Amino acid sequence: MNRRGVERQERLLQALVSGGSLHLADAAKLCGVSEMTLRRDVSSRDSLLSLMGGYLVRRDDPHYMPTYDLSAQQMRGAEIKASLCRHALSCIDDGDTLFIDCGTTLLPLASELGRRQGLTVVTYALNVANAVSALDDVRLILLGGRYRRVSQSFEGDDMAAQIRALGINRAFISAAGVHPQRGLSCFHFHEVAPKQAVIETAAQRILVFDDSKWDCLRPAFFGALSDVDIIVTHDRAASALADIPDLIPRLITM
Repeated sequence: MNRRGVERQERLLQALVSGGSLHLADAAKLCGVSEMTLRRDVSSRDSLLSLMGGYLVRRDDPHYMPTYDLSAQQMRGAEIKASLCRHALSCIDDGDTLFIDCGTTLLPLASELGRRQGLTVVTYALNVANAVSALDDVRLILLGGRYRRVSQSFEGDDMAAQIRALGINRAFISAAGVHPQRGLSCFHFHEVAPKQAVIETAAQRILVFDDSKWDCLRPAFFGALSDVDIIVTHDRAASALADIPDLIPRLITM
């Protein structure tokens, strides 16, 4: 990287000193160069920045994790996730149509659904669909498209439209990052459209996350804390959220 490139990097690192991300177009305006110039800077071997889905992030940000492996996440905090899902079950009534998000946090919820009757589950996650398909009295709607192995989920151009066409009573939403100011984020940009569609249309939005996601930022933002009606969490996240007045109408803690 040449001298001017180093100077641009220092300016951007300073802009990101508190973490988070910066859109490439905004970064280009800040540095007075084209987006292509910044792309070349970031592609340099000695760059301390990464470009994720059109956003710049610092590689040394402790809240930034460049990769996600669902199989590695499967057993991490398994007992806590199961307990969170048991608490989340209190939100479900017989006959509900539910949306269950992808990832591993909400997977234990499937094993709890047998306690309710006449449920319909909508999901774009293969692991959730496999678990729900084993239940006798639950109707399953699997939203399809291209399969993404890394997250065991599907993506499709019309998925948001499919969600908006359904009458979903309660949406159970997961997040890889929950930040008190920046809101809700995930690792994969193909998850943004279905998450935002169900936030817009579901009668009730329930965010379920374990404490390891608290105060973290991930590359793809999809909503604000105020976009959900109920939060199910524990430990320091629960304590911090309880101290934020009028943020959400209901907080369920372990």
